[in-house]
Amino acid sequence: MPQISPPYRMTFAAFASIIAIHLAAAISPGPSFVVALRTAANEGFGVACALALGFGLGAVLWATAAMAGLAILFEALPMLFTSLKLVGAAFLLFIAFMMWRRASDPIATTAQTAPRSAWKAIRFGFATFATNPKPAIFFGAVFVGLVPVDTSIGWRLLIVLGVFLNETLWYIIVARVFSLPKARAGYIRLKTAIDRSFGTLIALFGLKIALT
Repeated sequence: MPQISPPYRMTFAAFASIIAIHLAAAISPGPSFVVALRTAANEGFGVACALALGFGLGAVLWATAAMAGLAILFEALPMLFTSLKLVGAAFLLFIAFMMWRRASDPIATTAQTAPRSAWKAIRFGFATFATNPKPAIFFGAVFVGLVPVDTSIGWRLLIVLGVFLNETLWYIIVARVFSLPKARAGYIRLKTAIDRSFGTLIALFGLKIALT
């Protein structure tokens, strides 16, 4: 990613650029998108919204870490980044394994069993995001290039808030779309094939993270 010279001081235009770049990155498909789509179709809008909140909190973690010098830390301690990559890859491979294992299980109705709690969905969303090194690389590169060192606390808080809203609201939209009756019915009809396809995709994401 090319480095962008930071402005002399933070302005609204610079702030808008950071938020726009992050939104474009958040929308690009990745492991979080696959997990959000499947959760919405499988467990409904409420659980998927809680998952989206977990993603937003994970984004806050990485944005805050980036502004605290994440890229410098990874450069000084390359083994730390390698460890993060391996943990993240292992977590994604575990998710892929469980999706394959349960692909043929029917979707339980509310009368049969309650969906996972909001708190569990938030924790799972946070863990999925926090163990993915892709956001670490993205936030490190963008924030190092765009946020001046002397940016005030007020601007930094606004940036973190913008990142949180981008991530959370985008995945709430995903949750709404894929929890609609037609989308859910289509998912139920093709559940085994879809889950195994998604599982394979997530496994490939995990392997790519581990090997790059």
